[in-house]
Amino acid sequence: MTTNREKTTMIRTTRRTLLAAALAAPAAARAQGWAPARPLRFVVPFPPGGATDVVARVLAERMQEKLGQPVTVENRTGAGGNVGVENVVRSAPDGHSILMGTTGTLTINPHLYTNMGFNPATDLAGISMAFATDHVLIVHPSVPAQTAQDFLALLRARPGQLSYGSGGNGSSTHLVPELFKLAARVEMQHVPYRGSAPALNDTVAGNVQVMLDQLPSALSMIQSGRVRALAVTGPRRSAVLPDLPTMAEIGLPDAQATSWGAVMAPAGTPAPAVERLAAVIREALAEPGVQQRLAAAGADAVSSTPAELAATMRAETEKWGRVVREARITVN
Repeated sequence: MTTNREKTTMIRTTRRTLLAAALAAPAAARAQGWAPARPLRFVVPFPPGGATDVVARVLAERMQEKLGQPVTVENRTGAGGNVGVENVVRSAPDGHSILMGTTGTLTINPHLYTNMGFNPATDLAGISMAFATDHVLIVHPSVPAQTAQDFLALLRARPGQLSYGSGGNGSSTHLVPELFKLAARVEMQHVPYRGSAPALNDTVAGNVQVMLDQLPSALSMIQSGRVRALAVTGPRRSAVLPDLPTMAEIGLPDAQATSWGAVMAPAGTPAPAVERLAAVIREALAEPGVQQRLAAAGADAVSSTPAELAATMRAETEKWGRVVREARITVN
């Protein structure tokens, strides 16, 4: 026989369940109720071929099938990605213009450019995280270091004598090595290039000795033996290079870093549109086929809620702001 206390508990539990369902229902209904009225623009603020572009194109393909409208990727480059970001910021906030933002464009550039004319934190609405990629510490084969520990010892014995290449002042391939230098308390000379590809080419040629490149672009050079990989910067070992230690494993937990991408919309985009787009992106990123295609490019599929994305942006903005200040980084 059920006691009065048990009945009261059951009633309260049922009420809580119904209340939770009632609160969740409007969001679900709004998300299902919005549909694009015309093709979507998916702006990538970098040239075709990089990890950011590859992920955007994979997502665009799946999104258009789920939304019933074409999703066209537009590469709008310039000013460290600011040109593409501003294009979306100035677009109509109706769900038909979205951006593949990145670590650099969303959380690093605000510390480097004093006249951007927009603020990613307030002028964009987060939809979902999309991907994350590790950076990998690579050296030219002539560098007398077979392990990360050998390399740290070499840097400490020869401060400032080795040079690293980057994709330019303020790029992720500049900031991640500076974070590494701060964490390890070592010195290397910075040689900026007009993009990561020429920096990698010069690392392969031995014109610079070191690079902390994004894993997708460096992977083929590592696998062919043209550069030697020593460590990865992610929170765990890479599935494609499982023998490499993480920064934490070599005693530098503060050097942990990932480059990531997130889908954004102009601030003021209606909540039903944001919720529908977020749901579609989460569904796409959960598909094994999509995850495999991203993994082949060296990227991990990562989704989030808009609130989780906002928290990530706040933490990353604080982290990279400290690196910019302590390393005294400026842009040309």
